[in-house]
Amino acid sequence: MRTILIIGGGGMVGQKLAHLLADQPLAAGDRITLCDLQFPENGAPVAEEIRGTVTNPGVMKRLAAQRPEIVYYLAAIVSGEAEADFELGWSVNMDAFRVFLDTFRAEVEASNGSYKPQIIFTSSIAVFGAPFPEKIDDEFLHAPQTSYGAQKAMSELVLSDHIRKGFFDGVSIRLPTICVRPGKPNKAASSFFSGIIREPLNGQDAVLPVSPETRHWHASPRSAAGFLRHAATLRQDLYQGRPALNMPGVSCTVIEQIEALKDIAGGDVTARIQYAPDPVIEDIVKYWPRDFAPERATALGFTAEKDFAEIIQVYLDDDFQG
Repeated sequence: MRTILIIGGGGMVGQKLAHLLADQPLAAGDRITLCDLQFPENGAPVAEEIRGTVTNPGVMKRLAAQRPEIVYYLAAIVSGEAEADFELGWSVNMDAFRVFLDTFRAEVEASNGSYKPQIIFTSSIAVFGAPFPEKIDDEFLHAPQTSYGAQKAMSELVLSDHIRKGFFDGVSIRLPTICVRPGKPNKAASSFFSGIIREPLNGQDAVLPVSPETRHWHASPRSAAGFLRHAATLRQDLYQGRPALNMPGVSCTVIEQIEALKDIAGGDVTARIQYAPDPVIEDIVKYWPRDFAPERATALGFTAEKDFAEIIQVYLDDDFQG
């Protein structure tokens, strides 16, 4: 019986992944363990929920002692919060990740070759910074211009070096902005991308803090969970020594988002969106990528939605409560 550990398993993507792995197991008899500060009521059906923070070395030791074969590392301080609180962002997004790797490496070394986990890390397209080409391909340099992007890029590099040295197998999955996120807004600078769809559909007003011409790269929560599940099925040699991948998604402007919403739900719904520029959000978003050509990922079988209307429909099918 294998153990699959999801660190950050109480969050939205962690719960989507846990539900997917319960519905579509990677192998018969897999045992799923979640670790997070808290978990939703009536959450995903798993074998164990462990409450704790990634900044606590004792929690990491407890998790490593279970010797899970597959480890998903989803825990993070989101982009807006990482930019606003410099110390907290580096402490959670980089320092804690390094302690996690050190703790699991110690378990690997103590096993005398009998234990080598697969580490799947959720990175972000925030590792890229302007100026951008028309489409970011798999050869484009990652040079972040936000604290969050820098923290994710450094974590990618540290994990890659551990993989190169043979301590782990694994990969960094660079997620697009996940949209439409269910529930309440979070502190991510990208939160409005979901808010201008979710809130109007739920009969609430929404604020658009950036130019309607803003273009960005999106995928649904369903796709995010699918990316992570698929990553666990791939052999290490397929990454050809480059264990970080740009995920597929949908490139569109905010105007195109709103038009897709209007086509699906009508003008009365989109009338609830009000443009109110926020210089802080605009300053963060202007350094984010706009479009990708993720040929390595698509060749390895990763898939996402084809247009933003499909992303909205996924939200209506999976999460809409109205």
